[in-house]
Amino acid sequence: MRYYLCSSLVDYSKMELHNEYHWVEDLLEHVKFPCHALLVASSPDEIEKTRKYAQEIVDVMENHGLCLSGFDILDRNSTKHTKELVDKADIIIAMGGHVPTQNAFFQEIDLKKQLQGFCGIWIGSSAGSMNSATLVYAQPELEGEVIDPTYQRFIPGLGLTEKMILPHYSSWKNDVVDGLRLLEDVTYPDSQGHTFYLMEDGSYVLGDTEEKIEEVVGEHYVLRDGVIVQ
Repeated sequence: MRYYLCSSLVDYSKMELHNEYHWVEDLLEHVKFPCHALLVASSPDEIEKTRKYAQEIVDVMENHGLCLSGFDILDRNSTKHTKELVDKADIIIAMGGHVPTQNAFFQEIDLKKQLQGFCGIWIGSSAGSMNSATLVYAQPELEGEVIDPTYQRFIPGLGLTEKMILPHYSSWKNDVVDGLRLLEDVTYPDSQGHTFYLMEDGSYVLGDTEEKIEEVVGEHYVLRDGVIVQ
């Protein structure tokens, strides 16, 4: 399986794919278009919202010459057909959203098991990229999550990569959640014993399980044991 774990898939200010580092050109070398896609929800119960975002992604892809023969959406309404939808897809796109919500959905449908034997292309965007890791750092995002003693910051993911990705770095590095600085007071301490990849939009992790390659492409920072380097 070849995978592209993007910080952000779509630049909504321009309504085009983030392609600053030419992942689209690499994709075109590894899949023949038109092909069939499966888009996996981040909020499986928000059916109409998911369909709207999915259609936007499909439309933007087509503007880049990535034309689809068709696409399906994996949400609450289609979970009983998960394996069938995975097997039908040439490309699977894991959409962005709230990390724990999407992660719980992945666990519920046992997506990790369903992906065994999948030989197509996996594309992650934001939360979809984060949840692709073996161990996911679900960085607190919403008010109440930092101070909630039951909130789990480290949760199991799909196991495509060992890299714990934190997308949209510049957009949240100065955020304050529950009165604490998200970067200095929360993420730095959580990095003790872990390595986080803080990625700018446009950057992505490129990997291939068959070729046994993986690299981070584009601007990013590595945070390990409370120390950050570009």
